[in-house]
Amino acid sequence: MKQTPLISIIIPTYNHANFLGRALKSIIDQTYNNWEAIVVDNHSSDNTNEVVKSFNDSRIKYLKIYNNGVIAVSRNMGIRTSNGEWIAFLDSDDWWTIDKLQVCFSAINERVDFVYHYLTIDSDKPRYLRQSLLRTPQVKKPVVLDLLINGNKIMNSSVVVRKKLLLDIGGINENEKIIASEDYDTWLRIAKITDNFLCVPSKLGFYGVHNSNTSSISRRDMSLSDRVVVADFISLLDHRQKVKVEARLNYARGRFNYFNGSYRKAIANLSYVFFYHHNLLFRLKAFISLFNLLIFKLPRLFFHKLLNR
Repeated sequence: MKQTPLISIIIPTYNHANFLGRALKSIIDQTYNNWEAIVVDNHSSDNTNEVVKSFNDSRIKYLKIYNNGVIAVSRNMGIRTSNGEWIAFLDSDDWWTIDKLQVCFSAINERVDFVYHYLTIDSDKPRYLRQSLLRTPQVKKPVVLDLLINGNKIMNSSVVVRKKLLLDIGGINENEKIIASEDYDTWLRIAKITDNFLCVPSKLGFYGVHNSNTSSISRRDMSLSDRVVVADFISLLDHRQKVKVEARLNYARGRFNYFNGSYRKAIANLSYVFFYHHNLLFRLKAFISLFNLLIFKLPRLFFHKLLNR
């Protein structure tokens, strides 16, 4: 029978008192009991302190830090404070099913260093035909090349990883230029050490979508921070692989420009995707967006400017 190692759960938070209680309850309810939860609060101005205190459980630790908007600083504090052999990450507005830790523990063996799983999207608004499940694929070996070429599909709140690996890479990168891509950078640096990544194809948690995080995502061009991350690993790629990565980054930038009204820039980005992306689905999406831009968006913009001269 396998020993049950201590799993340290790192929860950075800032003014998420209305979500944090749900996250902590999902930990308390776990069928796997050998855990500690470390809440790292960026000096919230709401009632986060009271929410944490309402859970009378000695396994929950409450720390405070000023992270200056760099969430990696909070996560690193949690890692340094942790006592577990394994680290699990949980964002304070996400939560888990009661068997998340047990299922992940059951999947762990000497050939597994990094576990992740599917997350169900929980939105405060109807999604209709939009995606309702974050179905992360099993990364292929060599994992570092798969992540570079295909991008990051591994969601932070699904990850359970050996603490030793996080220490070996020096913790999570606190560079302000990669904010929002620091998890991607972390997975890549771990993948340079080990290929032992395992996807558990089960819905073991929930990814919360709400006004405060959707608005910040829509204002952020993820290709910028991803490009900084990729630059540190570009020497691992041949010319063909570099073109694939460039097409992927152009797709992200093209979508950002499209939804933010920079249509001419979006056309340039999406044209590159259409001609060079290796994935037919992405090329089809780029073509549809280009068609919409050229037939509807740009003519409408042209006539609007003409009429307002």
